[in-house]
Amino acid sequence: MVKHKFLLVLVLIGLSSASLAQRPLAEALDDARVQEGLALIDDSQELAANQLAQIGGIISPSGQEHERANAVANLMRQAGLQDVHITDSPNAIGRIPGSSGKALIFVATLDDLATVAEHQRAASGPPRVEGDRVVGPGTNTSLTSIALISAARALVSQNLQPEHDIVFAAVAQEETGLKGMRALYEEYREKAIAFVDVLGEGNGISYGALGIHWWRVNGFGPPGHTLRGGLPNVNQGIARAVDRILQIRDPQLYEDRRTRLNVAILNSGAVFNHKPETGWFSLDVRSLDPEHIESMEMQTREILTAVTNELGIRFEMEPVSQTPPGQIPGALESNLVQDSLAISEYLGNTPNLSNAGSANLNVAIAGGTLAIGISSERGGRRGFADEWADIPVLLRTAKNVFLTAITQANAR
Repeated sequence: MVKHKFLLVLVLIGLSSASLAQRPLAEALDDARVQEGLALIDDSQELAANQLAQIGGIISPSGQEHERANAVANLMRQAGLQDVHITDSPNAIGRIPGSSGKALIFVATLDDLATVAEHQRAASGPPRVEGDRVVGPGTNTSLTSIALISAARALVSQNLQPEHDIVFAAVAQEETGLKGMRALYEEYREKAIAFVDVLGEGNGISYGALGIHWWRVNGFGPPGHTLRGGLPNVNQGIARAVDRILQIRDPQLYEDRRTRLNVAILNSGAVFNHKPETGWFSLDVRSLDPEHIESMEMQTREILTAVTNELGIRFEMEPVSQTPPGQIPGALESNLVQDSLAISEYLGNTPNLSNAGSANLNVAIAGGTLAIGISSERGGRRGFADEWADIPVLLRTAKNVFLTAITQANAR
């Protein structure tokens, strides 16, 4: 208990110190340069839309983001950011330097779903601007990277000098384990006052992290033709295991903690007349509390062991993705969250608050660093051939980033 109280004090001290050098939103909005910066974002609509068409058209599934990272880095340089570089991840990073030695970090995502890459390869041409939309696979996710660049351009053009570094990072492999964010966090955890995970214009604001563990549960048994098959059968083992796993009671006992468990995929066999040697099923485990995740995974392992003993079917749990949970005491009352609410409302939204974020921000929160996610719909048909991004949402997202940077990094 003493240790927990000590950690709580440290976190609250950290939240307090992070709020010492901040600029009130009302004061910032009265600044002519701030208003000029907001107007510049609107005036740059055509440029931003064309940049989104360019970036969105680059095939960039998780683990293959290098070309898009290079293109984003070039746009960062054109926007006037300093120290632009690409890491091994690969993350594209640039900054506006401050004087305090601390940093406020904005995060966007570089990678797309694998299905998006398939649609990009099959497309008859690159994304195109159609009215208030940029249409084409790859545009929806890349909206946030272009929003960061548009906000950076406005900050640089108005010569607003921040007390803290303002770092803009487009990170890789968000879809496959938050690998780019983990590398970014290790790079900046000691100097970060906060991370802002940019997922949209701010209709939603997350300040806590929902833990999500994805597993592929592989089953192994003897193969055989139907006439010589019989038991044991890997499908019987999978069926028995899944039935018992879905009866684990933690989701009912701890529903208020967003505790969830799901089996969504069953996969085995290829022909009618052959008993499969292998098969697998997916396991999606979620909770705000790590002990509930651990409990469900422990019970799953016990179930698998029991089924193996009963049927002779062997199982192994293969981790696919693990998004860490976490809650920062005092986060809801922090200036970061309260100013984000005010900024979102200023831009015409009525934001919903959540303590159950599930994206790049989870890495920072699990590490004990204040972070928020600002989110919204970015367009439509994500993951389909006719995917599109909404240009007005892009502009409002850029304005949200612009105003958040000014207030939280004390830019004047």
